[in-house]
Amino acid sequence: MAVIRSDRPLDWAQVAAVAAGEPLELSTGARARIAAARVLVEQIVERGIRAYGVNTGVGALCDVIVSPAEQRSLSRNILMSHAVGVGAPLGVAETRAIMAAAVNNYAHGHSGIRLDVADRLVALLNADCLPEVPAFGSVGYLSHMAHIALVCIGEGHVSYRGERLTGRDALQRLGLEPLVLEAKEGLSLVNGTPCVAGLAALALARAARLLDWTDMVAAMSFENLQAQADAFASEPLALRASPGVERVGATLRNLLAGSELIAAGVGRRTQDPLCLRAIPQVHGAARDVFEFVAGVVDRELGAVTDNPLVSGTPEAPRVYSEAHAVGAATGMAADSLGVAIAEVAAMSERRIDRLVNPLVSRLPPFLAADSGANSGFMIAQYTAVALIADNRRLAAPASLDGGVTSGLQEDHLSHATPAALKLLKILDNAEYVVAIEMLAVAQAYDLQPEPAAARAPRTAALYRALRAEVARYRDDRPLGDDIERARELLRRCTPQQLIDAPGGT
Repeated sequence: MAVIRSDRPLDWAQVAAVAAGEPLELSTGARARIAAARVLVEQIVERGIRAYGVNTGVGALCDVIVSPAEQRSLSRNILMSHAVGVGAPLGVAETRAIMAAAVNNYAHGHSGIRLDVADRLVALLNADCLPEVPAFGSVGYLSHMAHIALVCIGEGHVSYRGERLTGRDALQRLGLEPLVLEAKEGLSLVNGTPCVAGLAALALARAARLLDWTDMVAAMSFENLQAQADAFASEPLALRASPGVERVGATLRNLLAGSELIAAGVGRRTQDPLCLRAIPQVHGAARDVFEFVAGVVDRELGAVTDNPLVSGTPEAPRVYSEAHAVGAATGMAADSLGVAIAEVAAMSERRIDRLVNPLVSRLPPFLAADSGANSGFMIAQYTAVALIADNRRLAAPASLDGGVTSGLQEDHLSHATPAALKLLKILDNAEYVVAIEMLAVAQAYDLQPEPAAARAPRTAALYRALRAEVARYRDDRPLGDDIERARELLRRCTPQQLIDAPGGT
């Protein structure tokens, strides 16, 4: 179903839907706002009103006047000089998310690009003809959008139907001509915060799914270890005054309802270790952070993030030089969500250790089918430890990074886009950790002492779904391949979809 940029800005879920492959459309109202803003720029040019990046240079060259005859060259040259990204290109979803966020920003009607430029970005997006965007090279914005915008003028490279094409060849395949940029369009194409907003929206979609899986898999670990379910009781959790804590508690009670394994362990211990007992508090805190970050990203998508922005009427055009392109709010939010996801993953690793550790699990050592000759999940836990250690390093806030650029003109940098990029890497690592725990809990069910008590209906449904994808492990194949399959499962669907599937509960 097409996502329509209408009178309302896109929210993070809509940007994530476009990132996942949905087409994007501009409503009649959005198109009218873009066109009206272009009239304002034309009036600013015609009247000789000084405007940053329109009839002046950029950065430290903001006081250098650019003649009308040079303004087209300025727009083109901005793309050339700002396309300085390095390293491997972003993935399909990341590129689509950034492009969707950029079009959303232009549709506010304060950027001043021509409608042709917005339509060109939409055409590329909907044809899945995606610019090649190196991942690194930005302290906040600029370089990623420069590489995207290059394709609009027939430069750069794209990935299209499995081929790597030049921008010019790609446009020809689509029956389009390279654009000649007019005044301000070069700056508008590289400016604003679509990079961090788009990437953060994508991260939110992935985080939402991962948090659902962590609750599910944690419940399965809890059940296998026969922990004390009073830790999830509604009355004490309500005293914590956290929507996230109450939500996770309710989820766990629902998932574990009817579990004979849990019933068999009642009263065995006074209280369990924190990686089991504190699931509502830690997962719930992460969900509270998630809701906060979702609000920040939606506000960013609803904000004008151009510098300069244009306003007023054709008779009285106004141009404002400000700092709306600084994405500090979204950068700090991405840093916060990165910490939350890293902590949830760290707790998952602790549960993996309790499942594989024969000193505390009551299960065969390292969940091996034949301890001694087989190592089972011993080294898989090493991988989880390595991943959470990497997350600990990545969770250091990018928003506190320094740097001075552009001859002292850009003397404070928010590093918002790097914050979003490292959040995505934290999510990569966390997905692998949760996938390892998923495999470990399935193995633990297989190795429960006989006679094994019955699992809860919902955890049993998830167990069956996982076993349909990955067989019981007997040291008979590389365990890393199983981890990849489990991770693919959690990225492909939600736990509820598996529970609701035929053969589920």
